[in-house]
Amino acid sequence: MLFKRFEEKGLSHFSYSVGCPEKGQIAIIDPRFDVDVYLEYAEKNNLVISHVFETHIHADYASGARYLSMRSGAVLGLSAYDKGEKYEVDFPHTECFDGDTFQLGSITIEVLHTPGHTPEHISFLVHEEGRARALFSGDFLFVGSVGRPDLIGKEATLGLAKQLYQSTREKLDNLPSTVEVYPSHGSGSFCGGGIASKPFSTLGKERLSNPFLKPNITEKEFVDLILNRIPHRPDYFLLMKDYNSCSGRRQLMTPTPLSFQDFKKKMDKGATVIDLRDQHAFSKKHIPGSICIGGGQKLGFWASMVVPYNIPILIVTDDPMIVSDAVASLARVGLCQVDGYLIGGMEAWEKEGEKVSITEEMTPEALHDLKGEKCVVDVRSLGEWTGGHIENAHHIPCGELSARIKELPEGPLVFVCAGGYRSILAASIAKKLGRDLVSHLPGGVLAWYGAGLPLVN
Repeated sequence: MLFKRFEEKGLSHFSYSVGCPEKGQIAIIDPRFDVDVYLEYAEKNNLVISHVFETHIHADYASGARYLSMRSGAVLGLSAYDKGEKYEVDFPHTECFDGDTFQLGSITIEVLHTPGHTPEHISFLVHEEGRARALFSGDFLFVGSVGRPDLIGKEATLGLAKQLYQSTREKLDNLPSTVEVYPSHGSGSFCGGGIASKPFSTLGKERLSNPFLKPNITEKEFVDLILNRIPHRPDYFLLMKDYNSCSGRRQLMTPTPLSFQDFKKKMDKGATVIDLRDQHAFSKKHIPGSICIGGGQKLGFWASMVVPYNIPILIVTDDPMIVSDAVASLARVGLCQVDGYLIGGMEAWEKEGEKVSITEEMTPEALHDLKGEKCVVDVRSLGEWTGGHIENAHHIPCGELSARIKELPEGPLVFVCAGGYRSILAASIAKKLGRDLVSHLPGGVLAWYGAGLPLVN
């Protein structure tokens, strides 16, 4: 069996190529937005993409399935169970029903309807030489967990949780323990709670370690467990559901270099400015009102949490070589409206005599000596917070800060995370929202603990 996993680390997303080595025929499962990675893989290895499959209408990233099928001439296979549901695909495709099979040379791909994460969810069971070999489980079954059932709305959550229980029993119980499990997400994804860090597993290992696959678990126990594990749902999830089910597709734009004058005009019209520099460079000087999201793997993930959709985006960086990657990262979460980047970065801004802003950096010792004179805001996840935090700190996860900032008292705010990436992001959001007395702790809780200062649980 030909097999390759493609990982997009920023979104904890896995997509797959599976197929027949003799015929050189492959299928791509759950492709991401920028599909050239699959086309280049096929060309380099003399393979033909004959099928593109998707497990469900995704909420956390912009799908590339329809575009990849158009580019490659492949059959686009999507679930047949979206009819009449809240989200229904409106573009042409081959409907996949439970029990349908697709032959790729010596490989047979069988469709399993596995509702629960979403009503239309399907998984793909790959057979080789007459035996079940691998389950591409999408967001149905994760390593150590299962998919969240609340993406359609509160009124549907309980019913979907019960469907998810039935799916695990009806579709998995009769499969051999040797079946390899390849989910669409790993640890760090918001598509399920408690996902393990391993990217793949076997059904046998999951039966031993996954609490949702305990042999005698009742429906009530299953439902109670999953409802208690549901993580925060980012607002953009519903936008992605709409986008992935409709026929429109935004194009991946070529980054446009902008002169200071053009950049300033767009900024004055309300564009969102994303600064890709690191926490220290941003702290020293930045464009007033800009948001600091450091360039790299997590850019798209955090931008989807805090950047408004349908508003133009401008980029600031000292390294124009990273702009193309940044644009692609933003596009993977549906943020395709990047108007360009400032030629010369902050140096060009300062040369024009424009005002710059600073964000104070606190040391652990200085923050400790303040003894409550500043409000400490911990923007880590709930799991990180419960593992140990600074005494008397407020806890608001970074992705929720814009909606909850009024919960914080007036006066100076000090933002803290694990290492500084999220704290400078949170500080920049707070300043954009009108809080002027803002600082952050570089190095975060790790620096605090490293300085020998106490944490409480």
